[in-house]
This record gives sequence, C-alpha cells and structure tokens, in this order.
Amino acid sequence: VQLQACGGGLVQPGGSLRLSCAASGSIFAIDYMAWYRQAPGKQRELVADITSSGTITYVDSVKGRFTISRDDAKKSGYLQMNSLKPDDTAVYFCSADIRSSPYQMHNYWGQGTQVTVSS
Repeated sequence: VQLQACGGGLVQPGGSLRLSCAASGSIFAIDYMAWYRQAPGKQRELVADITSSGTITYVDSVKGRFTISRDDAKKSGYLQMNSLKPDDTAVYFCSADIRSSPYQMHNYWGQGTQVTVSS
C-alpha cells in the first residue's frame, strides 16, 4: 500500500490550494485519514482528520479556512485550504489507517508536499 500526496506549491497570502492524497495497492477499506504539517524548526502537528463515518476535527488555527474530505470510491482524501497565511507554510503529510483485509490494518504515510505562503 502506498499513499501519494500532491497539490502543494507557492501561493500568495489569501490564496488557496487543494491537497490530494491517493492510496494504492491492496486496500480493503480506509478507516481514518489525516493531514499533518511540519514547519521548519517545529514539531509535526495534526491539521485535520476524518473518520470512516465522517467525523471531522481541525486544529484551531485552520478552522473556518481548511476543509478535509474523502472519496472512498477513489481511495483518496483531500484538504482544501483557503485564506492561506504565511504561518501555514510547512510540509504537509497525509496519513491513513488502511485495512488490507477485514482483520489487518496498518498506518501509512505519504511523502509530504511543500506548501509555501509568501508574497
């Protein structure tokens, strides 16, 4: 199983980006998906997550600006980021708890995609 994240880039303050995370391989189901970020010199932090039942949480700093979603048919997750601020600059990682069978689940991480917010 692999997770491939993409969609990062350079954007001006106030702009938008949409990150995508696609899972591939032997997948029975995706239980949980999350987006993390790590800025230079800082610890990795959980930005948003979504369960298989659709329960969503966000870190306070992105509430009202970011939207997490998933498309199970496409085995993909997304992070729509609006009203971006320089403080959002970081490498963004997707993570997912994926079942290869009803009884086997593992946690996987994507490779990270750079988001830079700067004028």
